[in-house]
Amino acid sequence: MISHADLEAELGYLQRYALAQLRDRDAANEVVQETVLAALESGDSFSGKSSLRTWLTSILRFKLVDRLRRKGKEVLFESLEDETDDSDFDGLFSKDGHWQDKIKAWSGPEESLIARQFWEVFERCSEVMPRRTAMAFVMREVMGLEIAEICNNLDISATNCSVLLYRARMSLRECFEIRWTGEARA
Repeated sequence: MISHADLEAELGYLQRYALAQLRDRDAANEVVQETVLAALESGDSFSGKSSLRTWLTSILRFKLVDRLRRKGKEVLFESLEDETDDSDFDGLFSKDGHWQDKIKAWSGPEESLIARQFWEVFERCSEVMPRRTAMAFVMREVMGLEIAEICNNLDISATNCSVLLYRARMSLRECFEIRWTGEARA
C-alpha cells in the first residue's frame, strides 16, 4: 500500500518531468494529478520490485502519451521554416563529417543520467529549444515512442521528425557542454 506521504514526496519530481514534456504548467499539473489518482486507485498493484519513483514515472509516461495523442492535433505548431537555420551546427563538424570537439566523458553515465542535477540541466536546455523540437526529442528518447507514433502525434513526416531529432541532439549537446561540464566551444 502506498502512503499519501510517499506520494507527496514525489510530486515535485513528477511535476518537473511533466513540465519538461508539456511546457505548460497547468497541463503538467493536470497530468500529475491524473497520475497520482491512478496510483492511488491501483496502489495494490505496486509490488515494490522497482522504486516508487520509477513506478510513478511509468504511470506518468502513459498519461503524457495519452494527453499528447488527445491534444497533439489541436496544437498549432510553428512552421518548419522557423527552424531551418542550420548555421549554428555547421561549426560542430569537420570537413570529413566528424565532431570538431569530442564530448567530454562523464564520470559514471548511469549515475549522472538519474541524478537530479542532470534533469535540471536537461529541463533548462530543452526550454531554449523550439517547442516541437523538444517534444519530438522527449517523445523519442525519454518516453521511448517509435518514429511513426511521434509523426502521428505531431502531424509531421518521418523526414521532418528526423530533422527535429537531429536538431534537438545538437542543441542538447552544446547546451550540456556549457551547463553540465562548464566548458563552451571556442
